[in-house]
Amino acid sequence: MTSNIEKYKKEILELTKSGEEIFNRMKDNENLAQLRQEYEMWYSESFSIIKIIIPDRISDFAKMYYDDKKKEGLKTYFQYTPSTIIEGTKWDFVTEDQVIPPKEIDTAKSIFDSQIGILKSCSKRFESSLFDIKQLLQADIFNSELEVSKELNKKGFTRGAGAVAGVVLEGHLKQVCNNHKITFKKSNSTIGDFNELLKGNDIIEIPAWRFIQHLGDLRNVCDHKKQREPTKEEIDELIQGVDKISKTIF
Repeated sequence: MTSNIEKYKKEILELTKSGEEIFNRMKDNENLAQLRQEYEMWYSESFSIIKIIIPDRISDFAKMYYDDKKKEGLKTYFQYTPSTIIEGTKWDFVTEDQVIPPKEIDTAKSIFDSQIGILKSCSKRFESSLFDIKQLLQADIFNSELEVSKELNKKGFTRGAGAVAGVVLEGHLKQVCNNHKITFKKSNSTIGDFNELLKGNDIIEIPAWRFIQHLGDLRNVCDHKKQREPTKEEIDELIQGVDKISKTIF
């Protein structure tokens, strides 16, 4: 099985290459509007990688996407970001018919080049002796345990499958709390405890909190033998939910 480290290295390499291709087409003054979808996809995928590998740079990366023209007419370097420029060739900061000058287009290209530079720095992070690979290795373990859970559920061992998926969810939420340096006093904290801590510290919003609550309820059905037997469909939902949380909340 390919490790998460190798998977991220490959994704970073592919995203760097595609970003440079988009950048070169912008330099060649191709139809910028046609690059809109490609840039949006590149930005979203790169954002996810950077958030995991070098989270201290994610605010810089995101600021280079943000369109400051919506902020009460405040003029800043980030008025002309790649997302603004490749929407088309016009911009309505002063009037609807104002054409973006070449200088501002060059600014957007410079900002985009900086975004690519931040993405490239992710690869160097793996080479650093300071890089903590604990979270990536733990993610590999969680993925393996979810595969076990899927196999158990497929063979009819729904209660055991749900219990395994619940352990993965609890372990991941605990890791997220550690990532954000959130202390928890209880030595035997549960999914519910970690969920409340993450919400209370503004790490997750209400929809995510409710979703985790629901997953915790499904897990509890599996852990308490006096309750009814969980269904295969419920465990499928639990496994899929845990997989989603582990890939979207860090």
